[in-house]
Amino acid sequence: MSSIYRSARGRDIITSWCADRLRAWPVPQERITVEAGGSPTHITAAGPEGAPVVFVPGTNFCAAASLPLASALVDAGHRVLLPDVPGQPGLSSGERGPAAGRMSWYGAWLSEVIEQTATGPVTVMGHSFGAAIALSCTSSRIERMILVSPGGITRLSVPPRLLAASAAWFLRPTAASSRRLLRAMHAPGRQPREELVEWMTLVARHSRSSGAPAMAEPSQNTYPRQVVLGTHDVFLPVDRLRRAVRARLGVELDVMAEAGHLLVEEHPQRLAAWAGHDRPRPSRGSAGSTDRDRT
Repeated sequence: MSSIYRSARGRDIITSWCADRLRAWPVPQERITVEAGGSPTHITAAGPEGAPVVFVPGTNFCAAASLPLASALVDAGHRVLLPDVPGQPGLSSGERGPAAGRMSWYGAWLSEVIEQTATGPVTVMGHSFGAAIALSCTSSRIERMILVSPGGITRLSVPPRLLAASAAWFLRPTAASSRRLLRAMHAPGRQPREELVEWMTLVARHSRSSGAPAMAEPSQNTYPRQVVLGTHDVFLPVDRLRRAVRARLGVELDVMAEAGHLLVEEHPQRLAAWAGHDRPRPSRGSAGSTDRDRT
């Protein structure tokens, strides 16, 4: 195994940022560490007791960088469990999972997290890399799965503007390069929040990005799966993902208007409604603004 962090000092800077943001979060919370997949795993739990939503963040994200969605879920009445993924910047182990069988390892890791933190059925919501992890999980506790801007189902696109923004972020990690990269992952006209710009700048300076997720092998469990994508997702063209979702999961793709790859940042309240079994309704008056794209 190898650490995601460039130095011990960089690891301390990242973990201090996360701890500070969680302390400042006005939502009452419990923070625990469990051993899952042989890796120390930090979990933030918040919200009322009940069947929880387990949110698995994407590449370079963690609980402390996902608080808008966590707050929306709690406000909607959900119990929320937010594990930091090992091998990603955050409060869990910085050691990457084994190269061989990577997605199956992460799927088994998530199963252990669920077994140790939930006593009944759970809804799993995964974003990007987190969605690929969710798909690879075989836990019998899962009763429903929501895959947001999912990795692991089909290959990702990397258009020139994203490639240029990523290169600038890697080579010269500043607030300006982080903001440019985040804008590329948002819908046109949307601006990233400043706290997220700060986080991404620290990530580029002090850690090594793990890149795109490997292809997932969906479990054979029969619980309902829903897949949602923003119309402006820079990584996942709608038509390509629609075909892959039909072929690999046997479900229809839900498309959300005015959203990019960072749908969890742009529309946290709508996703919180989704987690409550209340799929957002199509907007009226514009054929291009429907949430459900049917063909």
